[in-house]
Amino acid sequence: MQSSDLLETLKDVFGFASFREGQTLVIDAVLAGDDCVAIMPTGGGKSLCYQLPALAREGVTLVVSPLIALMKDQVDGLEQLGVAATFINSSLSREASQERLRGLAQGRYPLVYVAPERFKSPRFRRALASARVGLVAIDEAHCISMWGHDFRPDYRRLGELLNGELSNGELRPQLLALTATATPEVRDDIVRQLRLGEAPRAEPTIVVRGFARPGLGLHVTRLRRRADKLERALEILAEHKTGIVYCATRKNVELASELLTKEGVRCIAYHGGMGEAWRKRAQERFVAGEVPVAVATNAFGMGIDRADLRAVIHWDVPGSLEAYYQEAGRGGRDGATAHCELLFSFADVRTQDFFIEGANPPPDLILEVYHALCQLCPDGVGWLGERQVLAQLGRRVNNMAVGSAMRVLARQGFIESRTEPGGGSERIAVLSPAPRLGDFDELRAKADSDRSRLRRMLRYVEKRSCRHGAILRYFGDPEAPKSCTACDNCLRNSGQGSDARGQPDEQQWVEIQKVLSAVARLKGRYGKSKVAQMLVGSRDKTVLAVGLDKVPTFGAMKGRSQPWVKALIDALLDEECIASQGEEYPTLALTKRGWKVMRRQEDIELEWPEEDKKKSKKSRKKSEQADHDVALDEQGLQRVEALKALRTELAEARQVPPYVILHDRTLRAIAAACPQSQARLLEVKGIGPAKLADFGQRILDAIQSAGAHTD
Repeated sequence: MQSSDLLETLKDVFGFASFREGQTLVIDAVLAGDDCVAIMPTGGGKSLCYQLPALAREGVTLVVSPLIALMKDQVDGLEQLGVAATFINSSLSREASQERLRGLAQGRYPLVYVAPERFKSPRFRRALASARVGLVAIDEAHCISMWGHDFRPDYRRLGELLNGELSNGELRPQLLALTATATPEVRDDIVRQLRLGEAPRAEPTIVVRGFARPGLGLHVTRLRRRADKLERALEILAEHKTGIVYCATRKNVELASELLTKEGVRCIAYHGGMGEAWRKRAQERFVAGEVPVAVATNAFGMGIDRADLRAVIHWDVPGSLEAYYQEAGRGGRDGATAHCELLFSFADVRTQDFFIEGANPPPDLILEVYHALCQLCPDGVGWLGERQVLAQLGRRVNNMAVGSAMRVLARQGFIESRTEPGGGSERIAVLSPAPRLGDFDELRAKADSDRSRLRRMLRYVEKRSCRHGAILRYFGDPEAPKSCTACDNCLRNSGQGSDARGQPDEQQWVEIQKVLSAVARLKGRYGKSKVAQMLVGSRDKTVLAVGLDKVPTFGAMKGRSQPWVKALIDALLDEECIASQGEEYPTLALTKRGWKVMRRQEDIELEWPEEDKKKSKKSRKKSEQADHDVALDEQGLQRVEALKALRTELAEARQVPPYVILHDRTLRAIAAACPQSQARLLEVKGIGPAKLADFGQRILDAIQSAGAHTD
């Protein structure tokens, strides 16, 4: 089809006068018969990249989509435009599903939408084998990658199916993978999992366009209390009128919507625990403009065609920058500005940590669940639910993790399961042979990846430089800006004059080079604390034990304090000169940009840490001694022992010395403070956001078990 014909179809069928950035590159690749990966932002017009080619070529275009609501919305919209399209998913009756399968096999529809789970059905696979499928468009393709923020095992199997069983020994259909949230790592994994570029097919076309959304005002506001969140949300909605309030949990959706409604905000609530009819009606009311505000979990908004959203509020911190930018990107899709604000509280991090634990059960728990199933199914088969498995385990376990463990066992063929008619229990058939720890090595990598994304999200919260630039660098944009006019940091810095952020003077350059040189010499083996200790010349036994006093940069910043050096390291992390790698105990490594800056081959702008008043060694030693001399009563000493037992358990699990987990003085400080909440625990010296996220709840549980007074 000629370009003029494409434009004519674009105008006559879809009602658009011109293509958006990147669309023509993808459509041209598809029409040329090439495999393609398209990375385009939310609202960037990805759906047109397969809808228009479906009308311009013969055969069926199969669209794999994870959301039933999105399928229905797109099919309804296409039917209104006069395009023959349909969907096949679990919302249909058996009769309706069979009729549409016949239509698929007969080629009645140029566009057919299906969920990835549909590929499990033998009936569907038979219909697919009979159809002339020319193109498979995989929407939300980041779900394929274990390194993506929304990994789904059924997506992972698509590459194997499309290149194997469903190709019938012939050249498989052409593939188009689309997503709004793929880092370079995820992008490479999509290509690898779908086997794009394998002979006889040519290398895939990769299109990355349009990530910059300068019209989004990106803001982070730190708040501690629920009442503060409500007050700030009310201020934003009073000013901007329309928008979405995203919550991490169903409970918070109901709470926030109730609080907002009491304050006179007209809003709908939306989460997966609500009935299908209720969700459908709520979505329709919001899209039609009957209500100005939606309070929802993150599934809401995918495919929602409402362009006038002026505000996107995050009541809770998301689990990744990918999720945050995708959700924030639902504001301002009409091209006008939108206000995007994250209402951040460290207490909310525990929710995301719980999700990570639940989605990534450790191998030993998976084995425990398998043996519990064996005991519950002595004949090899039984009707079970997660509650029965939890009870059989006989210990406190993340209930999400138990369900995830059962799904892992089913996915890897150690059990078979099917849901009972009407929902509830599952019919479990325990198979043999029994699994081994080594069967689940890949899961550890996924858990590390999920924690890494959460850490990057928390670094974004802490960031003092341009938020737009940080997000675009995260997605691999080489032209990411150093400053903008639409984020809280740049707006604040521009109002403070040149001292807030700027190029370093000669003395500052020397200190930057000292830090970067130290990181380079340590070759990614140590974290921020050890780098800072080495630079200030600390004689701590942990520094001397590993020989850091022999490194040439030992004591290179002797006139500075460790907190100040850490602040400079943070600033260089913000500027992507240093990268943090690893999860349990992150270490620092120099980036390509860091090497250039160290050699002064590239300029840098940063917010210089405030000058510190370094304590004398004598006063510092007194302070440390005071930490050990905290007076503790009998209950306090019991809490110390409970905390030491926990520290030993954590150290053994991570195969590190106990002091790496927590110092004795930190244990005594926790025991003395006896915090009853994560917010209070964070106030204890020696507990930072990372330790709070890693094992803060376990510390609180240990205190409680040892007997705690009310703080």
